[in-house]
Amino acid sequence: MPDPSTYRPAPGTVPDAPGVYRFRDPHGRVIYVGKAKSLRNRLASYFQDPAGLHPRTFQMVTTAASVDWVVVNTEVEALQLEYSWIKEYEPRFNVRYRDDKSYPYLAVTIDEEYPRLQVMRGAKRKGVRYFGPYSHAWAIRETLDLLLRVFPARTCSTGVFRRARQINRPCLLGYIGKCSAPCVNRVTAEEHRQIVNDFCEFMAGRTDRMIRRLEREMQEAAEALEFERAARLRDDLVALRTAMEKQAVVLSDGTDADVVAFAMDPLEAAVQVFHIRGGRVRGQRGWIVERTGGEGTAELVHHFCSQVYGGENGETDIPRELLVPELPADSDALADWLSERRGSRVTLRVPQRGDKRTLLETVARNAEQALNQHKLRRAGDLTARSQALQELAEALDLPTPPLRIECFDVSQLQGTDVVASMVVFEDGLPRKSEYRHFAVRGTDGTDDVAALSEVLRRRFKRYLEAHAETGDLQLGDSESGMLDTGDARALSTEVGEATPETAQGKARPGPLPGIDPETGKPKRFAYPPSLVVVDGGQPQVNAAAAVLRELGIDDVAVCGLAKRLEEVWLPGEEFPVVLPRSSEGLYLLQRLRDEAHRFAITYHRKRRSRRVTTSVLDEIPGLGEQRRKALLKHFGSLKRLRAATVEEITQVPGIGMRTAQVIVEALGSGSTRKQATGKDAIDGGRQSRDS
Repeated sequence: MPDPSTYRPAPGTVPDAPGVYRFRDPHGRVIYVGKAKSLRNRLASYFQDPAGLHPRTFQMVTTAASVDWVVVNTEVEALQLEYSWIKEYEPRFNVRYRDDKSYPYLAVTIDEEYPRLQVMRGAKRKGVRYFGPYSHAWAIRETLDLLLRVFPARTCSTGVFRRARQINRPCLLGYIGKCSAPCVNRVTAEEHRQIVNDFCEFMAGRTDRMIRRLEREMQEAAEALEFERAARLRDDLVALRTAMEKQAVVLSDGTDADVVAFAMDPLEAAVQVFHIRGGRVRGQRGWIVERTGGEGTAELVHHFCSQVYGGENGETDIPRELLVPELPADSDALADWLSERRGSRVTLRVPQRGDKRTLLETVARNAEQALNQHKLRRAGDLTARSQALQELAEALDLPTPPLRIECFDVSQLQGTDVVASMVVFEDGLPRKSEYRHFAVRGTDGTDDVAALSEVLRRRFKRYLEAHAETGDLQLGDSESGMLDTGDARALSTEVGEATPETAQGKARPGPLPGIDPETGKPKRFAYPPSLVVVDGGQPQVNAAAAVLRELGIDDVAVCGLAKRLEEVWLPGEEFPVVLPRSSEGLYLLQRLRDEAHRFAITYHRKRRSRRVTTSVLDEIPGLGEQRRKALLKHFGSLKRLRAATVEEITQVPGIGMRTAQVIVEALGSGSTRKQATGKDAIDGGRQSRDS
C-alpha cells in the first residue's frame, strides 16, 4: 500500500492559486480529479493525520502514488477543466452522476417540413425541441394521446409518411381525427406547422390563451347552431384540462426553475431534481451516487451542476433559477459558468420561505424515499462486496484485498475453434470494457492446459511490453509532480483544451507506464491484476503459475476454481482450500467463473457459426473471399443461396454464368430442382405421352 508521505509535494512547491489536480495510482491511472480555489490549501488537506480523514479519502490517498496539477486563472476555468478530465479519465473515486435508465422526452422535430411529435430517449440533437424529461414513458404517451385530439399533428415515422403519400391514403389516426393528414394534403405545410406551434406553446405553459380561445369558439358555434362543432370543441376543452391536471401547478408565478434535493447516508446519496417550467412540473430525474470522499450537501451540489449541465450529453435546458438546499463554496463561479452555457443569467439560491421552500421540502422527501428503496433493493451489496474481497484475501493469504481480479476460461469443441476469455472485476464488480477474448492457435485443441498457458503468456507479455516502452514511473525534474504552467494566460483562452502536455512548461513529467503518450489513455493489457483466477483445478493452476514464473512476475496471485466441488486450488498445494458454501468470497469466485465461461462460449459460438457458414463455399473452385462475402451479403444466408437459380446468382456483382452454374452444382441447390420442374418435367411429360 503506497505511503502518502512518499509522494507529498515539497513545502512551498504548490501554488496558492486556482487549479485542477489529479491523483494517480502506481500504474499511472488517474483515480481522482478535483478543483480548488487554492491548490496549496486543498492538497495540504489530503496529507494531514490519516486519523482525521474520511475512510474513502484515506483509501484514495493510500491507493495513489503521485499527484500533479494545472494552474488556471479563474474558478470558472477550473470548472471547465475539471469536467473535461472527469469525462476523459472516469476516475473511480469521483462522484459520477450516471442514470440507471434513459428518461423519455416529448420531442418535436421542428427542423422538418412536416414536424413530427414523438417520444425520444438518449442524447439530444439539433433541430428538435424537447419537453420533459418524464419519469415514465406511459405517462408521456397518455398525455400525447389526449393532446392529439386538440393538436392533430403528425406522429408517424418517415417511412410511414412516405408510403401514405405514395398510395394517397392516410393511416388510422388520419381517419379518427388524431392527425391532420398532411401526407394526403388535407392541410398545407404552413397549416400543419401552425398546429405544431400551438402544441409547443401549450407544452411551454401558455395554456390560458388556448383555453380562452377554445371557449370563445365553442360559444360562437353554439350561437350559430353548429352544435356538432360546439360538442367537438367542448371535448377538446375536456382533453386540454385533463392534460393540464397531469402537470400540476406548483409555483403560481410561472417560474422556470430546477429544484434539487439530496438524501444521504455514510456511503451513498440519492439525488432528485424536479424540472419546473411555467410554474408546472414538466419532469423529474433521480440518481444514486457514491459519496467517494464523504462529500457534504454543498459538494454534491457542485458535482451536480458541473456534470448534469455540462458536456455534449448534459442537460441543455438550463433554467433561469436553481433551487438547492445549500450553496457550494464556488456558487458564484458555478452561476457564471451556467450563465455562459445558457446565454443569460442563471441564479443559484436556497429558498427560505413560501411555495419554493415547500417545493424543495417535497423534493427532499422524494429523495429520502428513493434512497430507502435503493437500500432495500441493494441491502448489504456494498458490505457484501467488501466482505467477499476480504475473505478472498484471508483464504488466499494475500497482503491486501484483490481490487482487480482477472478470470480466464478456455472453450473448444473436440479440438476445433479453440478460444479463451478474460473477464475483469474491479472492486467486486464487472468492468466489461476490459473484457478480452483470444483465438488460440498452435496448440493441441484438446489440451486445455496448453491453451490456457498460451493465453496467459500472451496477456502478460503484452503487460510487460507496455511497461518496457516507458520504463518505471517517473516524475521528471520535479519531485512534487507540479506542472509549472509558466504563463497562466495560456489557459485563459482555451482552458477546455488545457492538458498537462500544453501547460507543464519545463517540469514535464516522464512517461507513465501503461499510458499511451499520444492519447493519454491506458493501453490494452497495461494494468496487472491483483489476482488471476482460472477455471479448473490443480493442473490449470500450476500451469498458470509456471507461466508467471517464466515471465518473472512474482506479485500476482493465482488460484483456480474447480467445478465439481467448488474447491479453490493454489499453486503447488496438495489439497484445495474449501470455502464455506455461504461465503461471499466463494460467491464472487463463482460469478467470475460463470462470467468467463459465458464470455468464452459466446465467442466460440460466433467463430463456429462463421466457420460452418463459409466452409461449404470454401470448397467451391473459383470462389475467393470477396465473392463468398458478396454472395452471403446478397442472399442473406446459405439456405437462400441454395434455393436460388443460376439467373438469380448471376445478379451478384462478380459472379458470371459459368461460376453460377458451378455454385448450383456444388450446393445441389433448389435451383436444380426448379430447373427439373421446368425443362425436365416437360421432357418427362412428352416421354409419358409417347409411351
